[in-house]
Amino acid sequence: CCNVGIINGLSGWSSSLDDAPADTITRRFRYDVALVSALKDLEEDIMEGLRDSELDDSVCTSGFSVMIKESCDGMGDVSEKHGGGPAVPEKAVRFSFTIMSVTLVTDDKEGEVTIFTEPKPNSELSCKPLSLTFVDESDHETLTAVLAPIVAERNAMKESRLILSIGGLPRSFRFHFRGTGYDEKMVREMEGLEASGSTYVCTLCDTTRSEASKNMVLHSITRSHEENLERYEIWRKNPYSESVDELRDRVKGVSAKPFMETQPTLDALHCDIGNATEFYKIFQGEIGEVYTKVNPSREERRSWRAALDKQLRKKLRLKPVMRMNGNYARKLMTQEAAEAVCELVPTEERREALRELMRLYLQMKPVWRATCPAKECPDQLCRYSFNSQRFADLLSSTFKYRYNG
Repeated sequence: CCNVGIINGLSGWSSSLDDAPADTITRRFRYDVALVSALKDLEEDIMEGLRDSELDDSVCTSGFSVMIKESCDGMGDVSEKHGGGPAVPEKAVRFSFTIMSVTLVTDDKEGEVTIFTEPKPNSELSCKPLSLTFVDESDHETLTAVLAPIVAERNAMKESRLILSIGGLPRSFRFHFRGTGYDEKMVREMEGLEASGSTYVCTLCDTTRSEASKNMVLHSITRSHEENLERYEIWRKNPYSESVDELRDRVKGVSAKPFMETQPTLDALHCDIGNATEFYKIFQGEIGEVYTKVNPSREERRSWRAALDKQLRKKLRLKPVMRMNGNYARKLMTQEAAEAVCELVPTEERREALRELMRLYLQMKPVWRATCPAKECPDQLCRYSFNSQRFADLLSSTFKYRYNG
C-alpha cells in the first residue's frame, strides 16, 4: 500500500514533553511507507532499467537492492514572523532520504546489475523529506526522543524484505542505509562524541588536536558506530576504575550513547569553508611575517588582518565577513586572491610558497566539488593523493609555525 499518510512524529513514543505542546512538535511519514512511495515514483525508471539491461521483467521478481542516503540537519531560525500559532521552539530539524541506486542480483549474470542510478544525488529534488520537527538540534534529549521511532523502523527494515508491485508484478526489495548526509555537529550528536571544540578533533579517527598538528599525512578511518557503542559502555561503567582524564583518553571522547549509525563525511561546502578559514589565517601570518616573531601582540595581529581585508577589498572587491561563508570562501580561494596577498608579502620565497599552496589546493578542489570525480575530472583524481601529500608537506615545513602543537 502506498497512500502516504502524514502521522504524528511522536507515534511510537510514550513519554510527555514539558516545554512545547506535544502535538505540535513533529510530523513525519512512516519510513517504510515513504520508501514505498519513493520507489513507486521510480517505477518507470526501474522498468526501463530492466529493459536496458536486457532482462526479462517477468523473471526478475526478487534480488533487488536499494541504496538509501540518509540526511539530517538543523534548519536554523524558522520562527513565525508575525502570527499567533502555538509556542514552539524556533529551530527545526529535518530528516530526509534519497534513493541513490537500485541494483539487481541475477542468477546468470555474475554479480549485480545496476537498474537505476540517481542522476542528481545532491539536488534537493531527489531528497525526500521523512520528518520535520520543531526542536533545536542541540537539544539532545528531545532530538533523540523524536528520532527514536525512525531508528527503530530503520532497524526493522534492515533485516526484512519489502514486497512491492512494480510493473504489475510483486517484487522483493531489500534496503541498505548509509547515513552520509550529516554535518559534523550532527555526526557528533548522533554518535555520542564530544562537541566540536573537543581535543578529539576528528569524527573519523581518534587523533587529538596536537597529534593531528604533528602528523598531516598518515591518517585512516578508525571510528565506527559499533566501537562508539562499546566505548560508551566503558565510559559508563569505568571497568578499570580510572580517573576522569584516563577514562576520557581510553574512550577517545565518546561520552554519550550513540543512537544512530552515521558515516561521517565532509560535504564540499564545508570543505571549502574549512580550508578558506585556514588560508585566511595563513595569509595574515604571512603579511606580518609571523614566522620571524616570537609572540606577536594582539594589536600587531589585528593590523595584519586589517591590511589583508583592505587589500582583498581593493583588489577583489571582497568585503570582510563576520563568519566564513561559502561565497567568501570561493572568492578567497583563487590564484587571483593569492596574487593580491603576495603583493603584501615581503620576501619572494614566501610568495612562491603561497602561490604553490594555492596551486595545489586548486588542483585538488574539483575532486571534492564533482558529483562523480572519475567522470568529471579523472586527471585531478589521479593526482589527488600526490597533491594532498605535497600540500601537507608544504604546510608542515614552510608553514610549520601554524602547527607547532
